[in-house]
Amino acid sequence: MLTSRIALLVLAWVLPLRLLWADTLPMPEGQAVLKVTGKITQTNVGDEAHFDYAMLEALGMHVIETHTPWTEGMSRFAGPLGRDLLDAVGAQGDLLKVKALNEFVADVPIADLRSHDVILAVERDGERMPVRDFGPIFVLYPFDENPDLLNETYRFRSVWQVSSIRVE
Repeated sequence: MLTSRIALLVLAWVLPLRLLWADTLPMPEGQAVLKVTGKITQTNVGDEAHFDYAMLEALGMHVIETHTPWTEGMSRFAGPLGRDLLDAVGAQGDLLKVKALNEFVADVPIADLRSHDVILAVERDGERMPVRDFGPIFVLYPFDENPDLLNETYRFRSVWQVSSIRVE
């Protein structure tokens, strides 16, 4: 009887810890290509969320076949949906500050990622995108699917060479 009570006490203590661990992001095993900061609830490096390619791919790859103002012809881009990244980090704000490797920053409303299939493209035509060709990450709107998005506002929000995202 005493043994079963001790086992129940240990289980009652360990189970909440296990549930807490289940809500944390794993650590990147490869080189981090994206850092998410700001109003987020899920982190893995201090108060930040770092992602390597494998972690981004694990969010689920979504494909957009589209023309863009910056590329010739139709391209097939693949990457996780922006809203899946927001869910993974527990984003609590309504604006993203998307920063490129060259320090360019664009404001992207979180509503864009919730209402459109915006992806964080990591591949173009089946190949991982190098920095010289929009990589490592390209915030991409489904332009051909929704031609209303092909205007100055959304082109400005389509940041390439993304290095970090701050949720505000």
